[in-house]
Amino acid sequence: MTLQANRSAGVPHWRREEQIPGPVLASVRSWLLDDGSLTQHLLDSGKQFSLERWRQRWEAPNQDERRLLNMGHRELAMVRQIVMRLDSKAVVYARSVFPVTTLDGPLLRLRRLQNQSLGSFLFSRPDMRRSPFQVALLAGDDAYLPKPLHQQEKAWARRSCFQVAAKPMLVSEVFLEGFPRWSAVTPLHRSRRGQVSVTIGSQRA
Repeated sequence: MTLQANRSAGVPHWRREEQIPGPVLASVRSWLLDDGSLTQHLLDSGKQFSLERWRQRWEAPNQDERRLLNMGHRELAMVRQIVMRLDSKAVVYARSVFPVTTLDGPLLRLRRLQNQSLGSFLFSRPDMRRSPFQVALLAGDDAYLPKPLHQQEKAWARRSCFQVAAKPMLVSEVFLEGFPRWSAVTPLHRSRRGQVSVTIGSQRA
C-alpha cells in the first residue's frame, strides 16, 4: 500500500496518524513519530552536526498555522527557517512559527537563537508540552521546501505544537534524502512520551 505525495502550493496536506493507513507508516513510524529530541539524535549519529538559519522574519502565518496556534487574523508571528546538516549534507528542513505574544518573558531569548538549536532549548525545559504529530508526504519539489533543497525522492514531513511557560509555538520538520533513519525504538531516557498533550493542536484537519 502506498500514499500519494501531495503537491501543495506551499501548504502541505497535514493528517493525523490515524488518518494514514497503518501499512504506509510501518516502515517510517520508528523515526517519523519519535517524540524525543531530533537534535539529540543527530548529535548521536557520529557525524558532524551543524545548523544553519536560513531566514527569520516577522510575517503573517498561513491560515492553517494561525488556526493551530489560536492566532488572530492580523496577528504576526516570527517565522524561522533552518537547515540541519550532517557532515555538511542537508538532512532536515524545519519551519518554526512563534506568535508575537509567545516571545516575551522567559521566551524572549527565542528571538535571538541565530544558529542555535530550538530543540535543545525545548527539551531542556521541564514544563515543555508537545502535541501529537500531524504528518504529510511531500513531492521532492514541493513548494513547501525551499528550491535549493528540492530532491528526486518524496519527503516525509511532520509538525507539532509545543507549549513552554504555557505559550505556544509550531514546529514543522521535513526529512530530506540524506536523513539517517533508524528502526529501533528510541530509548526511554530520550523520550518525552509522558509529556505529550492531546489538547494542543489537536483540532481535526
